[in-house]
Amino acid sequence: QVQLQESGGGLVQAGDSLRLSCVGTGGAWSTYAMGWFRQPPGKEREFVATIMWSRSSIFYADSVKGRFTISRDSAKGTVSLQMNNLKPEDTANYFCAARVKTTYTQPSDYEYWGQGTQVTVSS
Repeated sequence: QVQLQESGGGLVQAGDSLRLSCVGTGGAWSTYAMGWFRQPPGKEREFVATIMWSRSSIFYADSVKGRFTISRDSAKGTVSLQMNNLKPEDTANYFCAARVKTTYTQPSDYEYWGQGTQVTVSS
């Protein structure tokens, strides 16, 4: 059973940066592709970024491309999301997730989820 735990959220101002981390334990989680999703208040969960186990394939949502960077350190068991130039519309609860499927933009593509970490960006 894979378990994921996010950390690093907080309250920042527009233009600031935050780095989210996700620690994975259990099973063979390092062989899973990993992703970050976010869920703004009152809205559906949306795809942010994903990275393959080999780190050879990385994809981003258009809304964060050029500002967010996903990375993973399989030796440490972590996946990170560096978020720069944050905007108020980035305010959301951020989740990391693990998947086996080759598709990656829908929450249903992922088998395991963390509990989420809140990011709030003030204008």
